[in-house]
Amino acid sequence: MSKANKGRGLFIFLCIIAFLLSFVGSAIFKITYTPREMRKYTVKWSDEIGKAYPDLSYGEGAANKFDLYVPTDDSKDTYGLIVYLHAGGFTSGDKSDDAKMLQWLCSLGYVTAGINYTLAFSEENPNANIYTQSMEIKESLPSIIKEAEALGYNIDRMAISGGSAGGCLALIYAYRDAKDSPVPVRMVFEGVGPSSFYPEDWKCYGFDEDPVAAAAMFSVMTGQKITEEMFGTEAYAELTKEVSALYWVDENTVPTVMAYGVYDKFQPYEASVRLDKALTEKGVPHEYLVFPHSGHGLQNDNQMYVEYMTKVEEYLEKYMSE
Repeated sequence: MSKANKGRGLFIFLCIIAFLLSFVGSAIFKITYTPREMRKYTVKWSDEIGKAYPDLSYGEGAANKFDLYVPTDDSKDTYGLIVYLHAGGFTSGDKSDDAKMLQWLCSLGYVTAGINYTLAFSEENPNANIYTQSMEIKESLPSIIKEAEALGYNIDRMAISGGSAGGCLALIYAYRDAKDSPVPVRMVFEGVGPSSFYPEDWKCYGFDEDPVAAAAMFSVMTGQKITEEMFGTEAYAELTKEVSALYWVDENTVPTVMAYGVYDKFQPYEASVRLDKALTEKGVPHEYLVFPHSGHGLQNDNQMYVEYMTKVEEYLEKYMSE
């Protein structure tokens, strides 16, 4: 290998490492911070509200666990399920990170679940990537519903949600896998989840000007062999379709609430503009909330975050009611 190629390979490797470290560093999603305006979206968890069942299994993998929360009121004929997927740049994080969110949603009368998935891009899990994680989420749902029903909660509808990497996986399930869901998927809500992999959108990493680095990074993320010559071709679209929620948008796509920061440096804000346009063109009911002063953590627009949560409540009431 020539010195030039070695140098190029090192640059790409450092680019990938920088992406992973920065994404993980950004992974503490807004719900972990509770400004005064957000206190109404937390509860003091107790037996009067519900009961938690942690670390239930849905598969053979070490990470194939979920936490289930059920409301104390078990008198209804049917219940809605809300799944919330954790953040962490696909490489870190845990379902327990979202306990406050899951508890609050349970206090509204829903059965809720946080799901772990095999973390990617590591020596321990060299074959894990966004696609394999999305398939684990898909495979977990029958077990979650079965466990809820064993506890006396008949599930007949669901919503899925998440933040950052969890938002990406939530969108994939809602758009790609809703047709295969064991119960109807009524809606999705998420924040700052990447929805597509156009190099020109990923300016935050310079991928718009460096197709070789973009190809290397997207190969790692998707588990597919991608070269710079593929960008803009049908072959590239086909290779990335399974992990690109954008490509699955059609007239039957479920209602969506989504939030993005204009100054996001860890995933492409521009991709959210594409997603909003696609949902609008297909007539999908959705709310696209843009945080004008915030980055990936949505940390600088508290009133906008309240608006996001207000829209989530409105959509839950409209689409997840019995």
